[in-house]
Amino acid sequence: MNDSYRGYGNVTGAMDMSVDAGLRSFMLGVYNKLGLGLLVSGLLALATAYVPAVQQLLFVVQGGQLVGVTPLGMIIQFLPLALIFGSMFFMKNPTASGSGLLYWAVVASIGASLGIVFLVYTSTSVATTFFVTAAAFGGLSLWGYTTKRDLSGIGSFLIMGLIGLIIAMIVNIFLQSEMMAFVISAIGVLIFSGLIAFDTQRLKATYYALGGDQAQMAVATNFGALSLYINFINLFQFLLMFLGARE
Repeated sequence: MNDSYRGYGNVTGAMDMSVDAGLRSFMLGVYNKLGLGLLVSGLLALATAYVPAVQQLLFVVQGGQLVGVTPLGMIIQFLPLALIFGSMFFMKNPTASGSGLLYWAVVASIGASLGIVFLVYTSTSVATTFFVTAAAFGGLSLWGYTTKRDLSGIGSFLIMGLIGLIIAMIVNIFLQSEMMAFVISAIGVLIFSGLIAFDTQRLKATYYALGGDQAQMAVATNFGALSLYINFINLFQFLLMFLGARE
């Protein structure tokens, strides 16, 4: 899920790491879009969790407890993956409008599916975990932005780890092992923590590699926000396994 803009900015060693107004503007655009995406996701999650008419479309709740997911809810849960993988085949030459539509479609579908966390965990623990995730994200992204170390080698290792993590999660759907779920969550926290720093540095590389091409920078802003958004959401969900108190 994190390959949304891998085609951009493969130059890290030769880029000028100095901070300039253009880079600040570019990164601010990415973070603003990310922040707005998280806000929209939160509002949608609250709506699907607490608005009865909406909740019934996605979840099966009895006696205040989540007992299942409706067919529509299942489709919504897998829609982000379908959108991202589909974009790899159908968006060979992405435009600002197309990449923006992809970003908001992913945000909306993930936000709607996140209503499940309010049905499984207490609101207090969800809020606490969100702020812990935000603090961790801020620190990791700042490190990725400021470090002089080339993280491309680490990034390749993290992508391989992510593929293994996805396979392990699929296997555990059938095994239903609590110990395996715990290990998966721990590894997930490490992988997405690393990806936050890695993708932040890649965004800097992207900015310099595009050489002021405004049209392509608009596309890169959308894909950059998408990658950081996915990293944030996954880190939040894995941390919730450790910090969340169940209803």
